[in-house]
Amino acid sequence: MATLKTQPTDQLVEDYLGSIKDELRAKDCRSIHQIMQEVSGAPGTMWGANIVGYGSYHYKYESGREGDWMLVGFSNRKRYISLYIMSGFDAFDSLLGQLGKHKTGKSCLYINKLKDIEESVLREMIASSIEKIKQRYK
Repeated sequence: MATLKTQPTDQLVEDYLGSIKDELRAKDCRSIHQIMQEVSGAPGTMWGANIVGYGSYHYKYESGREGDWMLVGFSNRKRYISLYIMSGFDAFDSLLGQLGKHKTGKSCLYINKLKDIEESVLREMIASSIEKIKQRYK
């Protein structure tokens, strides 16, 4: 079994959040940290040097590949804040329409500022994604 490069670390989430230079971005990341802790019921853990993850699950694919990954997380990136919604977005068409200004990748939701999106919709997406992942990987 190949080991994933990104693993939980002992780095403190507070140190990571404190290293964010842009004041507005740092405030947004602290708010996202609070939201993800509340919705997931799990404390934040650093995954690698730049991702804050909440909770974890063990996955095993039909190919035999398996590993552990965060249920939900985020990272401050150069251009965006990346939110990791691990279930993907296939079931979120109506919620994405209500969310506000964003872009998506396979399991990434990209936002510029927290004020650009509806927090209640984000909370609903996080909760739904966590439930889907827990059901998928019982």
